[in-house]
Amino acid sequence: MSQTTAAPTARLPRQIPYIIGNEACERFSFYGMRNILVQFLVSSVILAYVPEAERQGVAKDVFHSFVIGVYFFPLLGGWLSDRYFGKYNTVLWFSLIYCAGHACLALFEDSRNGFYTGLFLIALGSGGIKPLVVSFCGDQFTTANKHLAKLVFDGFYWTINFGSFFASLLMPLFLRDLGPAVAFGIPGVLMFIATFIFWLGRKQYVRVPPTRGEDPHSFLNVARSALLAQAPGQGRPGLLVAGFGALLAVAMLGCWLLQAAFGVAVPYWPADFHFIITACLALGALIAFGGIGVSMQLERARGRHPDAAVDGVRAVLRILIVFALTTPFWSLFDQKASTWVIQGKAMTVPHEAWWWPSWLVSEAGQMQALNPLLIMLLIPFNNVLLYPALRRIGFEPTPLRRMGWGIAFSGIAWVIAGLIQLQIDSGAQTSLALQTWPYLLLTFGEVLVSATALEFAYSQATVAMKGVIMAFWYLTSTFGSLWVLLTNAAVRNDAVTARIAATGYSENAVLMFFFAAFAFVAALAFAAYARTYPMQDNYRAA
Repeated sequence: MSQTTAAPTARLPRQIPYIIGNEACERFSFYGMRNILVQFLVSSVILAYVPEAERQGVAKDVFHSFVIGVYFFPLLGGWLSDRYFGKYNTVLWFSLIYCAGHACLALFEDSRNGFYTGLFLIALGSGGIKPLVVSFCGDQFTTANKHLAKLVFDGFYWTINFGSFFASLLMPLFLRDLGPAVAFGIPGVLMFIATFIFWLGRKQYVRVPPTRGEDPHSFLNVARSALLAQAPGQGRPGLLVAGFGALLAVAMLGCWLLQAAFGVAVPYWPADFHFIITACLALGALIAFGGIGVSMQLERARGRHPDAAVDGVRAVLRILIVFALTTPFWSLFDQKASTWVIQGKAMTVPHEAWWWPSWLVSEAGQMQALNPLLIMLLIPFNNVLLYPALRRIGFEPTPLRRMGWGIAFSGIAWVIAGLIQLQIDSGAQTSLALQTWPYLLLTFGEVLVSATALEFAYSQATVAMKGVIMAFWYLTSTFGSLWVLLTNAAVRNDAVTARIAATGYSENAVLMFFFAAFAFVAALAFAAYARTYPMQDNYRAA
Protein backbone atom coordinates (compact mmCIF):
# COMPACT_ATOMS: atom_id res chain seq x y z
CA MET A 1 0.00 0.00 0.00
CA SER A 2 2.91 2.33 0.67
CA GLN A 3 4.07 1.90 -2.94
CA THR A 4 1.26 4.01 -4.42
CA THR A 5 2.70 6.62 -6.77
CA ALA A 6 1.63 10.22 -7.19
CA ALA A 7 1.26 9.89 -10.93
CA PRO A 8 -2.56 9.53 -11.03
CA THR A 9 -3.04 12.80 -9.08
CA ALA A 10 -0.12 14.70 -10.60
CA ARG A 11 -1.07 18.12 -11.91
CA LEU A 12 0.09 20.18 -14.83
CA PRO A 13 2.81 22.67 -13.79
CA ARG A 14 1.31 26.17 -13.44
CA GLN A 15 4.04 27.76 -15.55
CA ILE A 16 3.24 25.76 -18.70
CA PRO A 17 0.58 28.24 -20.00
CA TYR A 18 3.22 30.99 -20.21
CA ILE A 19 5.42 28.80 -22.39
CA ILE A 20 2.50 27.71 -24.56
CA GLY A 21 1.25 31.29 -24.97
CA ASN A 22 4.74 32.48 -25.89
CA GLU A 23 5.07 29.75 -28.50
CA ALA A 24 1.68 30.46 -30.10
CA CYS A 25 2.55 34.15 -30.66
CA GLU A 26 6.11 33.39 -31.75
CA ARG A 27 4.92 30.86 -34.31
CA PHE A 28 2.42 33.38 -35.73
CA SER A 29 5.32 35.79 -35.96
CA PHE A 30 7.66 33.34 -37.67
CA TYR A 31 5.23 31.74 -40.11
CA GLY A 32 3.61 35.08 -40.80
CA MET A 33 6.80 36.40 -42.39
CA ARG A 34 8.08 33.05 -43.68
CA ASN A 35 4.98 32.16 -45.66
CA ILE A 36 4.94 35.43 -47.62
CA LEU A 37 8.69 35.64 -48.16
CA VAL A 38 8.85 33.94 -51.59
CA GLN A 39 5.77 35.81 -52.87
CA PHE A 40 7.28 39.12 -51.77
CA LEU A 41 10.72 38.45 -53.23
CA VAL A 42 9.47 37.36 -56.65
CA SER A 43 7.80 40.74 -57.27
CA SER A 44 9.93 43.05 -55.10
CA VAL A 45 12.74 45.47 -55.89
CA ILE A 46 14.98 43.30 -53.71
CA LEU A 47 15.49 40.97 -56.70
CA ALA A 48 15.19 43.65 -59.39
CA TYR A 49 18.76 42.90 -60.48
CA VAL A 50 17.76 39.32 -61.44
CA PRO A 51 16.28 38.62 -64.91
CA GLU A 52 12.54 38.03 -64.57
CA ALA A 53 12.78 34.45 -65.86
CA GLU A 54 15.20 33.57 -63.05
CA ARG A 55 13.50 35.31 -60.13
CA GLN A 56 11.51 32.32 -58.95
CA GLY A 57 14.66 30.22 -58.69
CA VAL A 58 16.59 32.97 -56.89
CA ALA A 59 13.66 33.59 -54.51
CA LYS A 60 13.66 29.89 -53.65
CA ASP A 61 17.41 30.01 -53.01
CA VAL A 62 17.01 33.02 -50.69
CA PHE A 63 14.15 31.29 -48.87
CA HIS A 64 16.01 28.03 -48.31
CA SER A 65 19.20 29.87 -47.35
CA PHE A 66 17.14 31.67 -44.70
CA VAL A 67 15.71 28.35 -43.50
CA ILE A 68 19.24 26.96 -43.27
CA GLY A 69 20.17 29.85 -40.99
CA VAL A 70 17.06 29.40 -38.84
CA TYR A 71 17.93 25.78 -38.20
CA PHE A 72 21.69 26.27 -37.95
CA PHE A 73 21.66 28.83 -35.13
CA PRO A 74 20.08 26.38 -32.65
CA LEU A 75 23.65 25.08 -32.30
CA LEU A 76 24.69 28.49 -30.97
CA GLY A 77 21.64 28.90 -28.75
CA GLY A 78 21.98 25.41 -27.29
CA TRP A 79 25.70 25.89 -26.61
CA LEU A 80 25.28 29.30 -24.94
CA SER A 81 22.42 27.97 -22.84
CA ASP A 82 24.14 24.80 -21.67
CA ARG A 83 27.51 26.41 -21.03
CA TYR A 84 26.81 29.94 -19.80
CA PHE A 85 23.37 31.51 -19.47
CA GLY A 86 20.73 28.82 -18.96
CA LYS A 87 17.61 28.36 -21.05
CA TYR A 88 15.52 31.22 -19.64
CA ASN A 89 18.08 33.99 -20.15
CA THR A 90 19.11 32.73 -23.58
CA VAL A 91 15.50 32.60 -24.80
CA LEU A 92 14.76 36.10 -23.50
CA TRP A 93 17.85 37.74 -25.06
CA PHE A 94 17.56 36.02 -28.42
CA SER A 95 13.87 36.99 -28.52
CA LEU A 96 14.90 40.66 -28.44
CA ILE A 97 17.21 40.06 -31.42
CA TYR A 98 14.26 38.37 -33.12
CA CYS A 99 12.11 41.49 -32.60
CA ALA A 100 14.84 43.68 -34.12
CA GLY A 101 14.89 41.46 -37.23
CA HIS A 102 11.17 41.91 -37.78
CA ALA A 103 11.59 45.67 -37.46
CA CYS A 104 14.21 45.59 -40.23
CA LEU A 105 11.87 43.74 -42.61
CA ALA A 106 9.12 46.27 -42.05
CA LEU A 107 11.42 49.30 -42.40
CA PHE A 108 13.64 48.17 -45.29
CA GLU A 109 11.25 46.66 -47.85
CA ASP A 110 13.10 48.57 -50.62
CA SER A 111 16.65 48.00 -49.38
CA ARG A 112 18.36 44.72 -50.18
CA ASN A 113 20.99 45.13 -47.43
CA GLY A 114 18.46 46.22 -44.83
CA PHE A 115 16.03 43.42 -45.73
CA TYR A 116 18.71 40.75 -45.71
CA THR A 117 19.96 42.08 -42.35
CA GLY A 118 16.45 41.55 -41.03
CA LEU A 119 16.39 37.97 -42.36
CA PHE A 120 19.74 37.31 -40.68
CA LEU A 121 18.55 38.69 -37.32
CA ILE A 122 15.33 36.65 -37.49
CA ALA A 123 17.32 33.53 -38.37
CA LEU A 124 19.67 34.23 -35.43
CA GLY A 125 16.89 35.01 -32.95
CA SER A 126 14.47 32.31 -34.04
CA GLY A 127 17.21 29.72 -34.33
CA GLY A 128 18.76 30.70 -31.01
CA ILE A 129 15.56 30.03 -29.05
CA LYS A 130 14.30 27.11 -31.11
CA PRO A 131 16.01 24.21 -29.27
CA LEU A 132 15.46 25.79 -25.88
CA VAL A 133 11.72 26.47 -25.61
CA VAL A 134 10.80 22.81 -26.10
CA SER A 135 13.46 21.50 -23.70
CA PHE A 136 12.64 24.32 -21.23
CA CYS A 137 9.05 23.07 -21.34
CA GLY A 138 10.32 19.54 -20.62
CA ASP A 139 12.35 20.85 -17.66
CA GLN A 140 9.11 21.76 -15.89
CA PHE A 141 8.25 18.05 -15.52
CA THR A 142 9.59 15.34 -13.24
CA THR A 143 9.22 11.56 -13.19
CA ALA A 144 6.11 12.09 -11.02
CA ASN A 145 4.16 13.86 -13.78
CA LYS A 146 6.05 12.85 -16.93
CA HIS A 147 2.92 11.03 -18.16
CA LEU A 148 1.49 14.51 -18.72
CA ALA A 149 4.50 15.56 -20.79
CA LYS A 150 3.32 13.72 -23.92
CA LEU A 151 -0.01 15.54 -23.76
CA VAL A 152 1.78 18.85 -23.29
CA PHE A 153 4.22 18.19 -26.15
CA ASP A 154 1.27 17.37 -28.41
CA GLY A 155 -0.57 20.42 -27.10
CA PHE A 156 2.59 22.44 -27.60
CA TYR A 157 2.71 21.37 -31.23
CA TRP A 158 -1.03 21.98 -31.62
CA THR A 159 -0.62 25.55 -30.30
CA ILE A 160 2.28 26.18 -32.66
CA ASN A 161 0.00 25.36 -35.53
CA PHE A 162 -2.88 27.41 -34.11
CA GLY A 163 -0.67 30.48 -34.53
CA SER A 164 0.66 29.26 -37.86
CA PHE A 165 -2.88 28.72 -39.24
CA PHE A 166 -3.97 32.32 -38.80
CA ALA A 167 -0.62 33.61 -40.01
CA SER A 168 -0.79 31.49 -43.18
CA LEU A 169 -4.37 32.54 -43.83
CA LEU A 170 -4.09 36.26 -43.17
CA MET A 171 -0.58 37.36 -44.12
CA PRO A 172 -0.90 36.79 -47.92
CA LEU A 173 -3.98 39.04 -47.83
CA PHE A 174 -2.18 41.69 -45.79
CA LEU A 175 0.74 41.59 -48.23
CA ARG A 176 -1.61 41.98 -51.19
CA ASP A 177 -3.93 44.63 -49.71
CA LEU A 178 -1.81 46.57 -47.19
CA GLY A 179 1.71 46.22 -48.56
CA PRO A 180 4.92 44.65 -47.25
CA ALA A 181 5.57 47.20 -44.47
CA VAL A 182 2.34 46.24 -42.68
CA ALA A 183 2.57 42.56 -43.65
CA PHE A 184 6.04 42.26 -42.12
CA GLY A 185 5.27 44.64 -39.26
CA ILE A 186 2.38 42.61 -37.82
CA PRO A 187 4.58 39.55 -37.14
CA GLY A 188 7.01 41.89 -35.35
CA VAL A 189 4.24 43.02 -32.99
CA LEU A 190 3.32 39.39 -32.30
CA MET A 191 6.95 38.57 -31.51
CA PHE A 192 7.08 41.42 -28.98
CA ILE A 193 3.92 40.03 -27.33
CA ALA A 194 5.49 36.55 -27.28
CA THR A 195 8.56 37.91 -25.50
CA PHE A 196 6.40 39.75 -22.96
CA ILE A 197 4.33 36.63 -22.17
CA PHE A 198 7.49 34.58 -21.64
CA TRP A 199 8.88 37.26 -19.30
CA LEU A 200 5.66 37.26 -17.22
CA GLY A 201 6.26 33.68 -16.09
CA ARG A 202 9.82 34.33 -14.89
CA LYS A 203 9.08 33.74 -11.18
CA GLN A 204 7.40 30.38 -11.66
CA TYR A 205 9.78 28.54 -14.00
CA VAL A 206 11.97 25.62 -12.96
CA ARG A 207 15.43 26.66 -14.17
CA VAL A 208 17.94 23.86 -14.63
CA PRO A 209 21.36 25.54 -14.17
CA PRO A 210 23.83 25.54 -17.07
CA THR A 211 26.80 23.18 -16.92
CA ARG A 212 29.21 26.13 -17.53
CA GLY A 213 31.64 23.70 -19.12
CA GLU A 214 32.59 22.34 -15.69
CA ASP A 215 31.36 18.81 -16.26
CA PRO A 216 34.49 16.68 -16.80
CA HIS A 217 32.29 13.94 -18.23
CA SER A 218 30.38 16.04 -20.79
CA PHE A 219 29.79 14.79 -24.31
CA LEU A 220 32.72 16.73 -25.78
CA ASN A 221 35.12 15.71 -23.01
CA VAL A 222 34.25 12.03 -23.39
CA ALA A 223 34.54 12.29 -27.17
CA ARG A 224 37.94 14.01 -26.87
CA SER A 225 39.21 11.32 -24.50
CA ALA A 226 38.04 8.59 -26.86
CA LEU A 227 39.80 10.13 -29.88
CA LEU A 228 43.09 10.91 -28.13
CA ALA A 229 43.42 7.75 -26.02
CA GLN A 230 46.07 5.25 -27.06
CA ALA A 231 45.68 1.50 -26.67
CA PRO A 232 48.76 -0.75 -26.39
CA GLY A 233 49.64 -2.25 -29.73
CA GLN A 234 46.86 -0.41 -31.54
CA GLY A 235 46.74 2.73 -33.62
CA ARG A 236 44.13 5.46 -33.47
CA PRO A 237 41.94 4.84 -36.52
CA GLY A 238 39.08 6.86 -35.06
CA LEU A 239 41.31 9.91 -34.73
CA LEU A 240 42.40 9.49 -38.34
CA VAL A 241 38.76 9.35 -39.49
CA ALA A 242 37.84 12.45 -37.47
CA GLY A 243 40.96 14.23 -38.72
CA PHE A 244 40.05 13.40 -42.29
CA GLY A 245 36.64 14.97 -41.73
CA ALA A 246 38.26 18.15 -40.40
CA LEU A 247 40.66 18.33 -43.36
CA LEU A 248 37.79 17.74 -45.78
CA ALA A 249 35.83 20.60 -44.18
CA VAL A 250 38.83 22.93 -44.44
CA ALA A 251 39.37 21.90 -48.08
CA MET A 252 35.75 22.68 -48.94
CA LEU A 253 35.95 26.12 -47.38
CA GLY A 254 39.28 26.68 -49.13
CA CYS A 255 37.77 25.83 -52.52
CA TRP A 256 34.97 28.32 -51.94
CA LEU A 257 37.42 31.02 -50.82
CA LEU A 258 39.64 30.55 -53.89
CA GLN A 259 36.67 30.90 -56.22
CA ALA A 260 34.79 33.67 -54.41
CA ALA A 261 37.65 35.88 -53.26
CA PHE A 262 40.35 35.26 -55.86
CA GLY A 263 38.38 34.09 -58.90
CA VAL A 264 40.43 30.89 -59.19
CA ALA A 265 38.57 28.03 -60.87
CA VAL A 266 38.91 24.90 -58.73
CA PRO A 267 38.58 21.58 -60.64
CA TYR A 268 35.65 19.42 -59.55
CA TRP A 269 34.26 22.16 -57.25
CA PRO A 270 31.03 23.62 -58.71
CA ALA A 271 30.98 27.39 -59.10
CA ASP A 272 27.34 27.39 -57.91
CA PHE A 273 28.38 26.18 -54.45
CA HIS A 274 28.17 29.50 -52.64
CA PHE A 275 29.19 30.03 -49.00
CA ILE A 276 26.02 28.68 -47.41
CA ILE A 277 26.17 25.41 -49.37
CA THR A 278 29.89 25.07 -48.68
CA ALA A 279 29.57 25.81 -44.96
CA CYS A 280 26.77 23.25 -44.58
CA LEU A 281 28.76 20.59 -46.43
CA ALA A 282 31.78 21.34 -44.24
CA LEU A 283 29.65 21.07 -41.09
CA GLY A 284 28.21 17.79 -42.34
CA ALA A 285 31.70 16.42 -42.89
CA LEU A 286 32.74 17.38 -39.36
CA ILE A 287 29.68 15.80 -37.76
CA ALA A 288 29.70 12.62 -39.88
CA PHE A 289 33.39 11.77 -39.76
CA GLY A 290 33.79 13.05 -36.21
CA GLY A 291 30.91 10.89 -35.03
CA ILE A 292 32.26 7.82 -36.83
CA GLY A 293 35.72 8.41 -35.36
CA VAL A 294 34.41 8.76 -31.81
CA SER A 295 32.25 5.65 -32.21
CA MET A 296 35.29 3.61 -33.37
CA GLN A 297 37.30 4.40 -30.24
CA LEU A 298 34.61 5.18 -27.66
CA GLU A 299 35.37 2.18 -25.45
CA ARG A 300 38.81 3.66 -24.80
CA ALA A 301 37.15 6.38 -22.73
CA ARG A 302 36.06 3.86 -20.09
CA GLY A 303 38.13 4.22 -16.97
CA ARG A 304 38.80 7.86 -17.73
CA HIS A 305 35.07 8.56 -17.48
CA PRO A 306 32.19 6.74 -15.71
CA ASP A 307 30.42 4.05 -17.68
CA ALA A 308 27.22 6.11 -17.57
CA ALA A 309 28.94 9.02 -19.34
CA VAL A 310 30.41 6.76 -22.03
CA ASP A 311 27.06 5.05 -22.55
CA GLY A 312 25.46 8.48 -22.76
CA VAL A 313 27.78 9.48 -25.61
CA ARG A 314 26.99 6.22 -27.38
CA ALA A 315 23.28 7.05 -27.07
CA VAL A 316 23.82 10.54 -28.52
CA LEU A 317 25.68 9.10 -31.52
CA ARG A 318 22.78 6.73 -32.16
CA ILE A 319 20.33 9.64 -31.93
CA LEU A 320 22.36 11.58 -34.51
CA ILE A 321 21.94 8.71 -36.98
CA VAL A 322 18.17 8.84 -36.48
CA PHE A 323 18.28 12.59 -37.04
CA ALA A 324 20.38 12.26 -40.19
CA LEU A 325 17.87 9.86 -41.72
CA THR A 326 15.05 12.40 -41.28
CA THR A 327 16.79 15.16 -43.29
CA PRO A 328 15.17 14.07 -46.61
CA PHE A 329 11.76 14.65 -45.02
CA TRP A 330 12.61 18.29 -44.36
CA SER A 331 13.84 18.77 -47.92
CA LEU A 332 10.27 17.93 -49.00
CA PHE A 333 8.41 19.66 -46.19
CA ASP A 334 10.01 23.10 -46.39
CA GLN A 335 9.33 23.35 -50.11
CA LYS A 336 5.61 23.71 -49.44
CA ALA A 337 6.37 27.38 -48.76
CA SER A 338 8.43 27.76 -51.94
CA THR A 339 7.93 25.16 -54.70
CA TRP A 340 4.27 24.47 -53.89
CA VAL A 341 3.42 28.17 -53.63
CA ILE A 342 4.94 28.77 -57.05
CA GLN A 343 3.04 25.77 -58.42
CA GLY A 344 -0.19 27.11 -56.92
CA LYS A 345 0.30 30.44 -58.69
CA ALA A 346 0.00 28.55 -62.00
CA MET A 347 -3.31 26.96 -60.97
CA THR A 348 -6.86 28.28 -61.09
CA VAL A 349 -8.72 29.23 -57.92
CA PRO A 350 -12.17 27.57 -58.32
CA HIS A 351 -14.26 30.55 -57.21
CA GLU A 352 -17.20 29.39 -59.33
CA ALA A 353 -17.51 26.08 -57.41
CA TRP A 354 -20.24 26.17 -54.75
CA TRP A 355 -18.08 24.26 -52.29
CA TRP A 356 -14.98 26.46 -52.56
CA PRO A 357 -14.67 28.94 -49.63
CA SER A 358 -13.73 32.04 -51.63
CA TRP A 359 -14.45 34.16 -48.58
CA LEU A 360 -11.60 32.33 -46.83
CA VAL A 361 -9.12 31.29 -49.55
CA SER A 362 -8.81 33.71 -52.44
CA GLU A 363 -5.25 33.11 -53.62
CA ALA A 364 -2.68 30.31 -53.87
CA GLY A 365 -0.45 31.48 -51.02
CA GLN A 366 -3.26 30.87 -48.52
CA MET A 367 -3.24 27.13 -49.25
CA GLN A 368 -0.39 26.91 -46.74
CA ALA A 369 -3.01 27.45 -44.02
CA LEU A 370 -4.16 23.87 -44.72
CA ASN A 371 -0.99 22.57 -43.08
CA PRO A 372 -1.56 23.95 -39.55
CA LEU A 373 -5.33 23.43 -39.79
CA LEU A 374 -4.87 19.76 -40.62
CA ILE A 375 -2.29 19.37 -37.84
CA MET A 376 -4.78 20.69 -35.29
CA LEU A 377 -7.23 18.03 -36.51
CA LEU A 378 -4.78 15.16 -37.01
CA ILE A 379 -3.04 15.30 -33.60
CA PRO A 380 -6.24 14.57 -31.61
CA PHE A 381 -7.40 12.14 -34.34
CA ASN A 382 -4.17 10.17 -34.03
CA ASN A 383 -4.16 10.12 -30.22
CA VAL A 384 -7.86 9.40 -29.72
CA LEU A 385 -8.67 7.14 -32.67
CA LEU A 386 -5.75 6.01 -34.84
CA TYR A 387 -3.13 4.96 -32.26
CA PRO A 388 -5.61 3.11 -29.97
CA ALA A 389 -7.03 1.32 -33.04
CA LEU A 390 -3.53 0.23 -34.13
CA ARG A 391 -2.80 -1.06 -30.62
CA ARG A 392 -6.02 -3.09 -30.60
CA ILE A 393 -4.89 -4.95 -33.72
CA GLY A 394 -1.46 -5.61 -32.21
CA PHE A 395 0.60 -2.86 -33.87
CA GLU A 396 2.36 -0.58 -31.39
CA PRO A 397 2.95 2.89 -32.97
CA THR A 398 6.33 3.52 -31.36
CA PRO A 399 8.02 6.90 -31.95
CA LEU A 400 10.46 5.44 -34.48
CA ARG A 401 7.74 3.62 -36.39
CA ARG A 402 5.70 6.81 -36.58
CA MET A 403 8.68 8.78 -37.86
CA GLY A 404 9.53 6.20 -40.53
CA TRP A 405 5.99 6.10 -41.86
CA GLY A 406 5.88 9.89 -41.80
CA ILE A 407 8.82 10.07 -44.20
CA ALA A 408 7.08 7.62 -46.54
CA PHE A 409 3.82 9.63 -46.54
CA SER A 410 5.77 12.76 -47.51
CA GLY A 411 7.04 10.86 -50.55
CA ILE A 412 3.48 9.96 -51.57
CA ALA A 413 2.51 13.63 -51.23
CA TRP A 414 5.22 14.61 -53.70
CA VAL A 415 4.17 11.94 -56.18
CA ILE A 416 0.73 13.56 -56.26
CA ALA A 417 2.28 17.04 -56.53
CA GLY A 418 4.28 15.75 -59.50
CA LEU A 419 1.13 14.41 -61.18
CA ILE A 420 -0.52 17.80 -60.68
CA GLN A 421 2.52 19.45 -62.27
CA LEU A 422 2.18 17.18 -65.31
CA GLN A 423 -1.40 18.34 -65.74
CA ILE A 424 -0.31 21.99 -65.48
CA ASP A 425 2.46 21.37 -68.03
CA SER A 426 -0.05 19.87 -70.47
CA GLY A 427 -1.81 23.22 -70.65
CA ALA A 428 -4.99 21.98 -69.02
CA GLN A 429 -6.74 24.29 -66.58
CA THR A 430 -5.88 22.88 -63.15
CA SER A 431 -7.90 23.62 -60.03
CA LEU A 432 -6.05 24.82 -56.94
CA ALA A 433 -8.29 22.46 -54.96
CA LEU A 434 -6.15 19.54 -56.15
CA GLN A 435 -3.33 20.76 -53.90
CA THR A 436 -5.47 19.72 -50.93
CA TRP A 437 -4.35 16.09 -51.39
CA PRO A 438 -0.58 16.61 -51.24
CA TYR A 439 -1.05 19.04 -48.32
CA LEU A 440 -3.07 16.40 -46.46
CA LEU A 441 -0.49 13.65 -46.98
CA LEU A 442 2.49 15.89 -46.24
CA THR A 443 0.83 17.16 -43.05
CA PHE A 444 0.04 13.63 -41.91
CA GLY A 445 3.72 12.83 -42.46
CA GLU A 446 4.73 15.94 -40.50
CA VAL A 447 2.62 14.94 -37.50
CA LEU A 448 4.21 11.50 -37.52
CA VAL A 449 7.74 12.90 -37.83
CA SER A 450 7.94 16.29 -36.19
CA ALA A 451 5.38 16.09 -33.37
CA THR A 452 6.81 12.70 -32.41
CA ALA A 453 10.39 13.96 -32.55
CA LEU A 454 9.74 16.62 -29.89
CA GLU A 455 9.00 13.87 -27.39
CA PHE A 456 11.65 11.49 -28.77
CA ALA A 457 14.53 13.98 -28.73
CA TYR A 458 13.88 15.15 -25.16
CA SER A 459 13.46 11.63 -23.75
CA GLN A 460 16.61 10.26 -25.43
CA ALA A 461 19.04 13.02 -24.37
CA THR A 462 20.95 12.97 -21.09
CA VAL A 463 20.37 15.88 -18.68
CA ALA A 464 23.54 17.76 -19.64
CA MET A 465 22.86 17.42 -23.37
CA LYS A 466 19.15 18.19 -23.71
CA GLY A 467 19.64 21.69 -25.14
CA VAL A 468 22.39 20.58 -27.52
CA ILE A 469 20.60 17.44 -28.71
CA MET A 470 17.52 19.54 -29.48
CA ALA A 471 19.80 21.84 -31.47
CA PHE A 472 20.99 18.84 -33.47
CA TRP A 473 17.37 17.89 -34.10
CA TYR A 474 16.63 21.29 -35.58
CA LEU A 475 19.82 21.04 -37.62
CA THR A 476 18.06 18.34 -39.63
CA SER A 477 16.04 21.12 -41.29
CA THR A 478 19.28 22.87 -42.23
CA PHE A 479 20.44 19.80 -44.11
CA GLY A 480 16.96 19.33 -45.55
CA SER A 481 17.21 22.76 -47.17
CA LEU A 482 20.79 21.96 -48.16
CA TRP A 483 19.46 19.07 -50.29
CA VAL A 484 17.16 21.59 -52.01
CA LEU A 485 19.98 24.06 -52.70
CA LEU A 486 22.19 21.27 -54.03
CA THR A 487 19.39 20.11 -56.33
CA ASN A 488 18.74 23.66 -57.53
CA ALA A 489 22.46 24.07 -58.24
CA ALA A 490 22.55 20.75 -60.12
CA VAL A 491 19.73 21.70 -62.49
CA ARG A 492 21.72 24.75 -63.57
CA ASN A 493 24.25 22.36 -65.04
CA ASP A 494 23.89 22.03 -68.82
CA ALA A 495 24.31 18.25 -68.75
CA VAL A 496 21.60 17.82 -66.11
CA THR A 497 19.29 20.22 -67.95
CA ALA A 498 19.77 18.22 -71.16
CA ARG A 499 18.90 14.96 -69.40
CA ILE A 500 15.74 16.49 -67.93
CA ALA A 501 14.75 17.79 -71.38
CA ALA A 502 15.28 14.32 -72.83
CA THR A 503 12.60 12.92 -70.50
CA GLY A 504 9.94 15.03 -72.16
CA TYR A 505 8.82 16.37 -68.77
CA SER A 506 9.29 19.84 -67.29
CA GLU A 507 12.06 20.57 -64.82
CA ASN A 508 9.51 21.13 -62.04
CA ALA A 509 7.83 17.76 -62.62
CA VAL A 510 11.12 15.84 -62.74
CA LEU A 511 12.31 17.45 -59.52
CA MET A 512 9.05 16.60 -57.76
CA PHE A 513 9.33 12.93 -58.66
CA PHE A 514 13.02 13.01 -57.73
CA PHE A 515 12.23 14.29 -54.22
CA ALA A 516 9.50 11.66 -53.85
CA ALA A 517 11.98 8.89 -54.66
CA PHE A 518 14.47 10.49 -52.26
CA ALA A 519 11.89 10.22 -49.46
CA PHE A 520 11.07 6.57 -50.19
CA VAL A 521 14.75 5.58 -50.06
CA ALA A 522 15.15 7.50 -46.78
CA ALA A 523 12.08 5.79 -45.28
CA LEU A 524 13.51 2.35 -46.05
CA ALA A 525 16.88 3.28 -44.53
CA PHE A 526 15.15 4.72 -41.46
CA ALA A 527 13.09 1.56 -40.95
CA ALA A 528 16.20 -0.62 -41.20
CA TYR A 529 18.06 1.41 -38.56
CA ALA A 530 15.06 1.79 -36.24
CA ARG A 531 14.90 -2.00 -35.80
CA THR A 532 18.20 -1.91 -33.87
CA TYR A 533 17.78 1.35 -31.94
CA PRO A 534 17.68 0.96 -28.09
CA MET A 535 15.17 3.41 -26.57
CA GLN A 536 16.15 5.46 -23.49
CA ASP A 537 14.25 7.24 -20.67
CA ASN A 538 16.03 10.38 -19.50
CA TYR A 539 13.37 12.44 -17.75
CA ARG A 540 14.43 14.43 -14.68
CA ALA A 541 13.95 12.59 -11.37
CA ALA A 542 11.29 13.91 -9.00
